[in-house]
Amino acid sequence: MELSIDLHTHTIASGHAYSTLRENVAWARARGLRIIGTSDHAMAMAGVENNAVFDNYRAVPRVLDGVVVLCGVEANIVDVDGTIDIHPDRKKLDYAIVSLHKQCFTPSSKEENTDAVINACKHPQVKIVGHPDDARFPLDYERLSDFIVERDLFCELNNSSLKKNGPRIGAEENLRVLLGLGKEKNMKIIVGSDAHMDVDVGNFDLAKALIDELNYPEDLIVNTWETDRILHAFELMEK
Repeated sequence: MELSIDLHTHTIASGHAYSTLRENVAWARARGLRIIGTSDHAMAMAGVENNAVFDNYRAVPRVLDGVVVLCGVEANIVDVDGTIDIHPDRKKLDYAIVSLHKQCFTPSSKEENTDAVINACKHPQVKIVGHPDDARFPLDYERLSDFIVERDLFCELNNSSLKKNGPRIGAEENLRVLLGLGKEKNMKIIVGSDAHMDVDVGNFDLAKALIDELNYPEDLIVNTWETDRILHAFELMEK
C-alpha cells in the first residue's frame, strides 16, 4: 500500500517546528510523495504571533519541484462551542485540520470534548479531524465516527501520536477503538506525519503498521487516492 500524500506538516511558522516549507517539500520529493500539505498552527498556539502567514499563501506555487502543494492550517479548538483560532471562511485556505491541544483547550468531560470537536467541524473549511486519540481528551468515538461519516470528513491517523514518548498519551489503544468503528461505518481516514522537521515528512511507519494489522480498507485511506480524486475531495479542481 502506497501512502503518497502528507497533509499534516509544520514549518518554522508554527513557532516550535524546525524547517522551512522548501525544506519540507524537498524531503517530500525525496520520499516520493505526490502531494504535501503545509498546515501550521494558528495563533492560539504559543509561539504563533498572528495569522498573517495564511494571508499570503498566494505566494506559494501549486507545484514545487514536481510535488503538489496544498496550503492549509491546523486550527486550534479553544472552547466547547468549537471556536477555532482562525476565521473559518478564509478563502485562501485549501483545507483546515481541527485539533485539541492542551496549550489551547482545557480538557473536559467526554461529552463536552466531543461537542467541541463536532462544533469545530461545522466550519466550512474543515475537512480533517486532527489526532482524536489523546487520552487526556476523552471522546465519544461512536458519536464522533457517526458525525465524521455523515459529514464526509476525514479522520486523521497521526503517526506522531504512536511514537514512544510522543506528544499524546493512550493513542494506540484509542485508535484501535476508533478504527474498529471506522471499519464498520466506512469512515475515511487520512494518515498524517505531523512532522515538525523535514526529516519526518511522509514518515508513516507506525501508522501503516497499525492499519495493516487492522486490515483497514485501502479505498477508505485517503493517502492512497489518485491526485485528481484528492483535489476533487478538497474542492480544488478549479482553484
